[in-house]
Amino acid sequence: MRNKSPEARHHRLIYLLNVAQRRLQRWMAAQPQNEVTPAQAGLLFILGKQDGILMGEAGAALDMGPAGISGLVDRSAAARLVERRADREDGRAFRVWLTPKGWTVLAQAKAAAAEVNAALTDGFTAAEIDIVARWLTSIQDKFPRSSEARHSDE
Repeated sequence: MRNKSPEARHHRLIYLLNVAQRRLQRWMAAQPQNEVTPAQAGLLFILGKQDGILMGEAGAALDMGPAGISGLVDRSAAARLVERRADREDGRAFRVWLTPKGWTVLAQAKAAAAEVNAALTDGFTAAEIDIVARWLTSIQDKFPRSSEARHSDE
């Protein structure tokens, strides 16, 4: 189902989405209290829900490929936020665990995320935010990461 209304064609959604993402990322990276990058915070959030997750699972949860998650885990390990350990059942696979410092930084990142989310939603009703969240989530379905993606026309 496509929105063919004349108004929908003039919102410049691609431009607005890209500018919003870049500005938010720059703003978050410039905050002096942030000890981690937004990508590292994402990894900490994932591990906070499931510590000891396989690297591939962490990458999938963050929409990253093998090289991206490997680099992120390397940088996070260098910052002593996480540890990478071989999986007990499959020596070729690695699991990622939060360190004590990682748990502390996770708590700080959660507080910072709550503040950012409050700023992002300020001036909007819960119903409006539900629509925005639904729209952003729909982008992931319409433009999946996988090359085996289904098309919305099928």
